[in-house]
Amino acid sequence: MIRAIAEAVRNIKNAMEGEHKKWEWKPELKKRRFWTIFANSVNRFMISETLFDLPRRQEKLAILQGESKRADLWQDPQNAGKILKMLKQEESELLKISDTEIALQTLQEMVEESDSADGAFLGELSREADRLSEAIHDISLATYFSGEHDHFPAIITISAGAGGTDAQDWAQILLRMYTRYTDMKKDETEVPDISYGEEAGIKGAVMIVRGPHAYGRLHTERGVHRLVRISPFNAEGKRQTSFAMVDVIPEVADEVEFEIGPKDLRVDTYRASGPGGQHVNKTDSAVRITHIPTGTVSQCQTSRSQHKNREAAMRLLKAKLFKLMQEEQKEKLEELRGGHTEIAWGNQIRSYVFHPYTMVKDHRTGHEIRDVKRVIDGDLDGFIEAYLQFEAKAKRK
Repeated sequence: MIRAIAEAVRNIKNAMEGEHKKWEWKPELKKRRFWTIFANSVNRFMISETLFDLPRRQEKLAILQGESKRADLWQDPQNAGKILKMLKQEESELLKISDTEIALQTLQEMVEESDSADGAFLGELSREADRLSEAIHDISLATYFSGEHDHFPAIITISAGAGGTDAQDWAQILLRMYTRYTDMKKDETEVPDISYGEEAGIKGAVMIVRGPHAYGRLHTERGVHRLVRISPFNAEGKRQTSFAMVDVIPEVADEVEFEIGPKDLRVDTYRASGPGGQHVNKTDSAVRITHIPTGTVSQCQTSRSQHKNREAAMRLLKAKLFKLMQEEQKEKLEELRGGHTEIAWGNQIRSYVFHPYTMVKDHRTGHEIRDVKRVIDGDLDGFIEAYLQFEAKAKRK
């Protein structure tokens, strides 16, 4: 369905651009050709609705609506929250489909009812097509998010790798890049843990992203990221290659039920690190929690409240332990983690080159862009969509 709608919009816009010049002196013929192209595209749209499996989605919505009206719903608040969250998401997805169909019908009526095809008509038709194109883009992405954890919040862990101070600076640039991306997407974010480098940059950081399909979007960033540039930390101005690892796991604390015995935990408090001068650095508000049986560690130091830091550290710990549980199953290992990867040459998923030329290239999909600054400023849509398409093709094989 999505491809058919997109093709309809492209056909109309191409027709408007080409016909406006070629058939300027024959408006009725021009209008008839518009209608022929659009009618064929709408027909393909109706035939291809099954690709989105609307009957199944509508049946799922009806079940969730029934569950949400049960008298005993709130006897289990955690389960009630899950049901209402799923209901809201399903209603949102189906509303987008409905709105797209209405927009298609609006364009159809504009072509059918117009008595002429003058410049004003073409301009309005073009604006409607642009608005529809944006809606189609959002819907097309949603069709890729069918994974078990795609709707979960995402926990991004950035770790500086080979490259010394340059690598730590590179890790901080990546943190800024994801912050810019999430700002543009209007996602909610928090950084519960960050470890600063001695000279510059960061040794590592943890960012939690909450928004529509956060894990579904951001799991595409998992892997080693390589930077090539003239080092600002090298007095001789030599070219430097630096690496940083980006790991992404779903935040499952509110979704997956498993108990952690108090005897299995060691909780340490310490003074938060950072640039200095803030209250957060003057009290033992930071919390580090160690799961003794597995040696898994999580920590949080961003809040002035030790209690809030402990809660955040526990959420991170649960996510990490859930990942370990999944890794015990070989199939889940490939799906959620992809194995251990050394943060060094030969393992990069993407290269960001500032010198001797400028280019960002994803080595998994081949997608590349010359404007490095645009990518560093958070424009990741092209890379995320390319990998989602690549992943979908791999699953169909």
